[in-house]
Amino acid sequence: MDGGACINDSLGDDELRAVLLKLEHDKDKEVFGLVCKRWLHLQSTERRKVCARAGPHKLQRLAARFTRLHELDLSQSVSRSFYPGFTDSDLSFIAAALSSLRILNLQNCKGITDIGMTAIGSGLSSLQSLDVSYCRKLTDKGLSSVAQGCPNLRVLHLAGCKFVTDALLRSLSKNCNNIEELGFQGCSKLTDSGITVLVAGCQSLKHLDINKCINIGDVAVTSVAKACSSSLRTLKLLDCYKVGDESVLSLAKYCENLETLVIGGCRDISDGAIKSLASCHGSLKNLRMDWCLNVTDTSLDCIFSVCTELEVLDVGCCEEVTDAAFLGLGNGDFKLSLKILRVSNCPMITVLGISKLLKSCESLEYLDVRSCPHITIARCEQAGLQFPERCKVNFVGGLAEPDVLR
Repeated sequence: MDGGACINDSLGDDELRAVLLKLEHDKDKEVFGLVCKRWLHLQSTERRKVCARAGPHKLQRLAARFTRLHELDLSQSVSRSFYPGFTDSDLSFIAAALSSLRILNLQNCKGITDIGMTAIGSGLSSLQSLDVSYCRKLTDKGLSSVAQGCPNLRVLHLAGCKFVTDALLRSLSKNCNNIEELGFQGCSKLTDSGITVLVAGCQSLKHLDINKCINIGDVAVTSVAKACSSSLRTLKLLDCYKVGDESVLSLAKYCENLETLVIGGCRDISDGAIKSLASCHGSLKNLRMDWCLNVTDTSLDCIFSVCTELEVLDVGCCEEVTDAAFLGLGNGDFKLSLKILRVSNCPMITVLGISKLLKSCESLEYLDVRSCPHITIARCEQAGLQFPERCKVNFVGGLAEPDVLR
């Protein structure tokens, strides 16, 4: 209205920032910046997270506009990546211009090398999380520079970085004692001795992914279980074929807070070890043990009886499992929390076993029965099976698997 007070004359920057901070949704914050140039500037300086996909030439403008960034996502998707994408010179610019950065995602940035990592180690001392998964040119040299220069590092993901060796683990153990999450999937040069050195200095680990680290065995897992007994929540050991009963028994003995365990492909693990794990970890939530060929009904019966909080279970390709594993279910008021179950390629399970399961699993959301010859759509209908309303049943492979099973 004519003669009315302008809000920009009445409110200072601090008051406008207070208004901006009250907005809960990102869309509302974007609208705030559309009011005028002043509001846009305030919105930009208060922004903490940016995702950039348009290419490296915009980094300079990005840094000038968003001066107080805490999180920068430069990752590329595998299907839509461009080469070389972000380069070492871009990382040098980021290290110099965005010193307050806490989280940096560079996944699938295939052009970066140890030179860029050295720049990050020199310039981003406050960095807490770094993802350089599938940046395949990186070696111990550059990543050790990050470990030495970023002592506050809490999260580090290196999936697919095949040149990484135990030398990096020694550097992390020495310099990053508070690290909580490590992802080493496919880092096949890591060994038991390296993991043992790592956990000697990093005893606050909550999440450790060493899937497909084929030189990791019982010595490493036992070291992790002992050193990180109170902190460890997630351990992933997919296709670590040297892992056996000793590993599972040590986890059962020491890791009282374990919630997620992946031992798929660890073919030497026996029923006895699984029963010990279940007996000691009734609060286990996610258990993947596909291709554990020695697992039988005895293990599953114990799991169903004790692990009432279990939400995800994968026993695919465990060919010894039969309907007997489920016969203890469906009696009385006993209920499971199971949401995702994969029994694909378990040829001795029939509609009878699934019917027992359904009586105790009202919250089931995904059931994989592919390659189970006795479980078909027609047989389920004939038996009058009633699946929970939200449950998706994968009979022939037409459904996408939940991320937790990948």
